[in-house]
Amino acid sequence: MTALPRIEYFLGANAPTGFYSLYDHLLPPEQARAIYILKGGPGCGKSTLMRRVGAWAEEAGLKTEYILCSGDPDSLDGLILPGKAVAIVDGTAPHIVVP
Repeated sequence: MTALPRIEYFLGANAPTGFYSLYDHLLPPEQARAIYILKGGPGCGKSTLMRRVGAWAEEAGLKTEYILCSGDPDSLDGLILPGKAVAIVDGTAPHIVVP
């Protein structure tokens, strides 16, 4: 099986006028099968969970998009599985996501 390219990008940035977000363009809710919102303090495992799901998806041959945290690129703000119309996102500040 041919490996798919690893897709990583930012949807938010710390700008002089404050936090600038494109998270509303993540995955349109009306097109999503599921959007999972993770909430929890720093270090509780939100990014680890998203990375593990992403690794599983890549091994299964699914297109996988990683949304990097603008404040800490080693951390994830989200994971999108476009072929499944599923997203997992960090719902804590500054990119607060509510159902």
